[in-house]
Amino acid sequence: MSNRPPIRAKARRLTSLLGMCLVCLAAGWGRSPWAQATEGASPVVLDRVVAVVNRQAILDTDIDDEIRLSVLDPGRAGQGVLTHRRAIEQLISRALIEQQIRREDAQSSEPQQAEVDARLADIRKEVPACVRQNCASDTGWKLFLANHGLTPERVDAYLRYRLEILRFIEQRFRQGIRITPQEIETYYHDTLVPQYAAGEAIPPLEKVSPRLEEILLQQKVNLLFDEWLTNLRKQGDVEILDPALETNEAPVAGAGEGK
Repeated sequence: MSNRPPIRAKARRLTSLLGMCLVCLAAGWGRSPWAQATEGASPVVLDRVVAVVNRQAILDTDIDDEIRLSVLDPGRAGQGVLTHRRAIEQLISRALIEQQIRREDAQSSEPQQAEVDARLADIRKEVPACVRQNCASDTGWKLFLANHGLTPERVDAYLRYRLEILRFIEQRFRQGIRITPQEIETYYHDTLVPQYAAGEAIPPLEKVSPRLEEILLQQKVNLLFDEWLTNLRKQGDVEILDPALETNEAPVAGAGEGK
């Protein structure tokens, strides 16, 4: 019988070693003669691994980056600053989704630059934090980026993978879903109509039917996606190495507005 340790144990030790190496390099282990001359200097941690998703490391700086970029997420309007725990959940979900995209068909989900540019134009005009700083103008946009520690290149990459995940979700879960006229009528009477106060003009069913169909379609896509993502995490090897980041929250889409 082989005495070799299980692969998972090996991966964990490798991850721990990687995290130690990042710290040790910053602390001065294996220093050059020049570095040894500065014995009084305090060790500085360059970075550290805080989680591993199927052998893919998530770093502490990734969390900081996620928090900075969250200012561009329209879905976070009014929700305050993104917490570290919520950020790690988003990063874990995104890693799982991106790994699956690579397994299935990376090219089919890759957005064109024109799509990225169009999304950026929308954000500069619509996101409240951007509107307040007049991001529609080049001067306002540059100031906004500087104030949030962002660069045009980083924003471009961020929007690119958000669009990639959105397209993957649409392609994988939307096809084959059908909304019946009865479902639309039920939603109209049970959900839409009660939102209007007495005396308010209620739009006729035939006028709002296309929009209600889209809402119901998206709800079904969300349900399928949530179930898929939960199963993906259960089947994967996900380990949070920092106890302070442990959370019981449900998996969330890495795309922010991706559902």
